[in-house]
Amino acid sequence: MDLQTFRDSLAKPQPPAGLSSALQALWWDAKGDWHKAHERAQEDDDAAGMRVHAYLHRKEGDQSNAEYWYRRCGAAPSILTLDEEWEELARGLLHHG
Repeated sequence: MDLQTFRDSLAKPQPPAGLSSALQALWWDAKGDWHKAHERAQEDDDAAGMRVHAYLHRKEGDQSNAEYWYRRCGAAPSILTLDEEWEELARGLLHHG
């Protein structure tokens, strides 16, 4: 799936089948459901989930919690806008399956 197809799927009530938990988290975030996005980000304790978890706490405005999750996944805190970070994450996760 490419980024445009992923964005187009936001018109539907549920995320496409087969998405990783991290991609589901980004999908729900784009739909405006931070809490559901946060639940999905926590489902897998892997680098992708931790990275999306960091983004979500940054978006929430909880910078110290975000920095904790950035450290856990070995990433530097993002200096991108939230929209740019979302797109970077989505592109990376879609590219890597």
